[in-house]
Amino acid sequence: MKEFKARTALYLYRMAGGLISPLLPFYLSMRAARGKEDPHRKRERMGRTNKKRPEGPLIWLHAASVGETLALVPLIDRILQLHINVLLTTGTVTSASLVENRFGSRVIHQFAPLDVKPAIRRFLDHWKPDLALVCESEIWPLRINGLARRHIPQVMVNAHMSGRSFHSWQKRPALASHIFRQIDAAIGQSESDAEQYHALGVKTVAVSGNLKADIAPSADKNLLMQYRASLHNRLVWAAISTHEGEENIAAEVHLALKTRLPNLLTIIVPRHPERADAIMEELEKKSLHVIRHSEKRMPDENTDIILVDTIGEMGVFLQLAKVSFIGKSLTQTGGHNPLEPALLGSAILTGPHVENFKDTFDVFFANNAARIVEDATQLAVQLNTLLTHEPTRYEMIEAAYDTATNMSGALERTLKVLRPFIDPLIMQAKLHHQDTNHGW
Repeated sequence: MKEFKARTALYLYRMAGGLISPLLPFYLSMRAARGKEDPHRKRERMGRTNKKRPEGPLIWLHAASVGETLALVPLIDRILQLHINVLLTTGTVTSASLVENRFGSRVIHQFAPLDVKPAIRRFLDHWKPDLALVCESEIWPLRINGLARRHIPQVMVNAHMSGRSFHSWQKRPALASHIFRQIDAAIGQSESDAEQYHALGVKTVAVSGNLKADIAPSADKNLLMQYRASLHNRLVWAAISTHEGEENIAAEVHLALKTRLPNLLTIIVPRHPERADAIMEELEKKSLHVIRHSEKRMPDENTDIILVDTIGEMGVFLQLAKVSFIGKSLTQTGGHNPLEPALLGSAILTGPHVENFKDTFDVFFANNAARIVEDATQLAVQLNTLLTHEPTRYEMIEAAYDTATNMSGALERTLKVLRPFIDPLIMQAKLHHQDTNHGW
């Protein structure tokens, strides 16, 4: 009966996808009009492509957005060193740009196929991956089922699951068991992540820690020097990975603090740069002097705010900022990861809604490496304290750096779990290179 219920639920899910398939081109066009899709690559969402599958072994890695893509960078670099082909799918325009900037032609990038049967079938029939590695919490029933039917191993890496998602799956135990037992392994960010995947049906689980702690922070040194030269000794703070409503909060905080700190400069880095035009319009209504980073102008003494409307340059601005507020934590729930600002020497503030990174933040809070602000008023108070009292700020920065570095090692732990899946592909790659006279 349990298996029957699971298969019925999956059948209904598949049927629902079939019913909406004729509407998907319209849906994708609407998203493209809002900047959510690349209009020239919409067909990839339906599993179609004009790129050829390379010869030799191929690992398919999937990351939903920018954060997940960054988490996979060290792992992808290691796989490429093994001469194994990498197909990387992402779900957003910004993450696609990041892949292009970071890897160029070293990996094949495609937009992730929608989880409808025709798209998944076309995608798998064309690419025929030898292994699928999915980052964090992307659970697509038809993708999982399709890979299992083709006997393609699939592993969740840097696996994470929010409490809300876990409880939602618990309400559908038959379907959850049917889907999750088809996943060959889940390598969790934390003990609780691993336990939740195991409880839902994944038989093999392990704990790696967060792959983002193994990312070597980078920044354009020339650009950093240019900004530092133009800023002189101004007090700088950043609101990073902001979502709708948080840019307005940052602007109000800037105006409130400017009377006390006349040389204050605020940097705003929205999570989705495609919102920059709307953000700019709102900021200018407040009579603030704003420059956009993409315009390649350096700030002067009259600049209030730098709006960072590009991707892949967060490292520059985190090194400029003495304090960073991490977004999606005041006006929305979930939060973002504190590891990058911690590793780049910025004191960390966050709103109370950090559910998506609870385990990480729990460690930061326990080590006095981050502080919570409940609203704009508390944000202004904490900023004033940290910007004007260096001993307190330096103590937080040091605690955050130590906390982040102590979390490193996830990459090696992940590779250890992946060895049984990757070792056969290494041998295939060697044989392929010998057969094609490329050497090794």
